[in-house]
Amino acid sequence: MSDLQCPLRVFLARHGEAAYETDRFLDHGGTLTPAGRAQARALGEQLRHERIAHVYSSTLARAVQTAELAAAALGTEATAREGLAELGLGDLVGQPASLEVVGPVMEAWSAGDLTRRVPQGEAGTAVVARVRGVLDELTDVHRGEAVLVVSHGAAMIATLAGLVGRRAETTEIGNCAYAVLEGDSDGWRLVADLTAAGTDP
Repeated sequence: MSDLQCPLRVFLARHGEAAYETDRFLDHGGTLTPAGRAQARALGEQLRHERIAHVYSSTLARAVQTAELAAAALGTEATAREGLAELGLGDLVGQPASLEVVGPVMEAWSAGDLTRRVPQGEAGTAVVARVRGVLDELTDVHRGEAVLVVSHGAAMIATLAGLVGRRAETTEIGNCAYAVLEGDSDGWRLVADLTAAGTDP
């Protein structure tokens, strides 16, 4: 069987709703709220018919918690990978959280301009490179299988734009919403655009 006949299918999801210790930008933390925990369980239940082989997440707590709850519902295991983390915020870490700075960058990424970045932060191209590094590795580990990958809103915006050429008029990605990708030696393809958790793809 050729590589084209056994691609990896990735369900790329955002973490569940989270609460934070501060209203300032952080490069860590975030704990799932009760609603976020319910969203994570519902995500796992929703994907049970997809025969998910494994769940992967970023190393940030809100993503790890989401992955573990979804994995429990799926009857599989979860593994954290640093390459799936949210964008590096650079000089914004410790500053009051506001969309005034990050909003225009996210809009540029959604439109396909991945060179933009927040002050001293990661450009979209860098985010795509590290996320793709993880996904490309998984194509060998899980050839012909399906996996759930839990990441973050900005990282997903960049990845979907840079990896599969998705363009969007909005930067909104709901908690536990997911897109479906397939990857093999020929590259990555968008199989299904963002689906809200709790709805049919």
